Amino acid sequence: QVQLQESGGGLVQAGGSLNLSCYASLLRFDDYTVAWFRQAPEKEREGVAAITWSGQTTRYSHSVKDRFTISRDNSKNTVYLQMNSLKPEDTAMYFCAAAASGLDLQSWATGGQTFHYWGQGTQVTVSS
Repeated sequence: QVQLQESGGGLVQAGGSLNLSCYASLLRFDDYTVAWFRQAPEKEREGVAAITWSGQTTRYSHSVKDRFTISRDNSKNTVYLQMNSLKPEDTAMYFCAAAASGLDLQSWATGGQTFHYWGQGTQVTVSS
């Protein structure tokens, strides 16, 4: 059974940092595109960052660009999301998801690409 497990969320003050991890129990992890999404109460799910199987290509939403960094270590079946300069509006449940296909540069963040596996999420709360 494939599982994605997020960790690293928590409560942090504005301006602080958190590093989220997503471990995937996928047999061929390096065949998968991985992305981070977030969803705040009463808001739609938002694509935050994505990374191709090799790690050579990454994409970010405008709201987190230059503050967040996505990376992966295929030897550990893990993708990371380093979040710096956090703002109260970054408060949300953060999910990682894996797609058994290349990264769709146009639609990965807006629901146009199918992500086959999802984690349960980790809560990030940023206080002002």
